[in-house]
Amino acid sequence: MEAVILILGLLVVAFMALGVYATVKVIGAAKRGVDRTLTQARRTVEDTTLRAKSYGQLGVGSELAQLRLSLRTSMRATQEALQTGVVEDASLSESLGLFERLGVHGRELDEDLKRLEREPDRATVASLLPGLKERTDRITRAAESLRWAARDRARQFADDDLAALNVQIDVEAGALRHWTTEDPEPEPGTARPADRRQEPPVKDPGADGGTAQAIAGADPLRRAGAGYPWQKTARPETTN
Repeated sequence: MEAVILILGLLVVAFMALGVYATVKVIGAAKRGVDRTLTQARRTVEDTTLRAKSYGQLGVGSELAQLRLSLRTSMRATQEALQTGVVEDASLSESLGLFERLGVHGRELDEDLKRLEREPDRATVASLLPGLKERTDRITRAAESLRWAARDRARQFADDDLAALNVQIDVEAGALRHWTTEDPEPEPGTARPADRRQEPPVKDPGADGGTAQAIAGADPLRRAGAGYPWQKTARPETTN
């Protein structure tokens, strides 16, 4: 009896531990989902704010907003392209590693631009704009180079697969139309099948009433095992 109680107690403890573990996993997944939603919402708000500043302001503030918007758009597009492509093409993992290193420089530049937006000394900020534009161009060009290289690689693989598929389809279509292949030329001195079919039948000289027998004779189509003219034979399985 004590052993049964002990086993039941262990089972209860195991079920409670499993329930706690499942609850923690569910809470963690929900928290990650909420974090992703909040991050995406924050990015959307920031992008909308930058677009409003780039079009609604003049001077240094507008140029800083345009630089930030250009940087964020290019980096996000490259990140999505590489993360999507590496799932099917493992060779892009090295490119993704290079992009992560590039992302460090991109985040530093974005933080610098964000601080300069709040800088009251607009003259100093204006003097820094040429260098900021150059940094932004270098980072965005590098990101675009990785992004377009990954897209060109994926497109080349798709073109190669399509070309191979077209060859296979052409072979299969030719096999399905096997009756269109020309019959081999017969050897010299051998009559063609059509010529043999056109030869007149040889009459039996010992038969009486050759003409009447030809008219009243048994129809070869009515012999045992013969079919009617409209009955087609089954198509052969072979495609040769």
